[in-house]
Formats: sequence, C-alpha cells, structure tokens
Amino acid sequence: MKTTRFTFVTAILSLFAASAFAGIEVGSTVSGVNANDDQGNLWSLEDHLGEKNVIVYFYPAAMTGGCTKQACAYRDQSAALNDADAIVVGVSGDSVNNLRLFKEAHGLNFTLISDIDGAIAKKFGVATRNGGSIEREINGALHTLTRGITTGRWTFVIDKSGKVIYKDDAVKATEDTNNVLNLLKG
Repeated sequence: MKTTRFTFVTAILSLFAASAFAGIEVGSTVSGVNANDDQGNLWSLEDHLGEKNVIVYFYPAAMTGGCTKQACAYRDQSAALNDADAIVVGVSGDSVNNLRLFKEAHGLNFTLISDIDGAIAKKFGVATRNGGSIEREINGALHTLTRGITTGRWTFVIDKSGKVIYKDDAVKATEDTNNVLNLLKG
C-alpha cells in the first residue's frame, strides 16, 4: 500500500510539473516579451514582428563552455541568418552587466536579454532552477557573474506574424545554429 501511494503521488506531481512547464508550442502566437537587453535598454519582441523572423534561444549561463560555443556559433553565422531574414536574441538569468561582459568578451553581434526572475522562461515553458555565481577574468579583471536563475537550453523560432514555427527543448549547443538555419532555408 505504501509503495502504491508513493507511486500515485509521484505520478500526480509529475503531471503537475509537466503542465506547469507546457509553455509555448509550435503554432502558438507569442507576444508580451519585454526585458532589459545587454545595454540596459528595454527590448520588446513586438518591435521586431512583421520585420524579421526572431530566433529566441535560452541558455543556462553567460561565460560558460556550452553557452559560449552556442553564442559564438550564432555570431559566426550572422550573415546566413541575415540572409534567412532572421535576428537572434539570447535569453538567460544573467544580469545586464553579465550580458554586457559576455557580449564584449566574445564579440557577440546580437542582442542578449536578462531574465533574472525567470518570467520569460516561464512564459515559454522553459525549465529553470536556482541561479549561481561564477568568476571569470575579462580584459584582465576578475568578475563575479551572478545570475538569478539558470534556464534550460531551449530554442524557438518565431515568424514575422508572431507564430512559433520551431521549438527545440533538447538543444545541443554546437548544433543549434545549423538546425535553425536548415529550418529557415527549408
């Protein structure tokens, strides 16, 4: 009886957790995404709808291995992404200052937005966990980079009308950009 009750409670909690993170699916329309960018300015998804396809990718933490590889791949493919009529925006739980340093250290040529409280991740259904801190040397100075939350690595492509046309909730950092480009070219 004890094992059955535990299994039943575990199953109910798993269903609740799955529905809590259901989020945005392919075919959904997205709006109301506003946050501070890497320069401290307000970035709004609505400012880009109708003009470009918007690649929104969530990554765990600025200045870490996989996240740096993923960001640099988007940087390096900027011409192909522009040809595909797309812009990129990276989202993490990092502060505006962390994002500015990340962008500067790696010459990133796209917008990074700060989701310290996880509101954007929650809207998209991206799983989060507690934030953390890391120390990195940038331009000869040691910096402590603290983030409010740590997100999962997920990618969405939103077309010009605001409709999600792609969702990947099992992103491999080194393959993400090519997968998105294949979608946009196909």
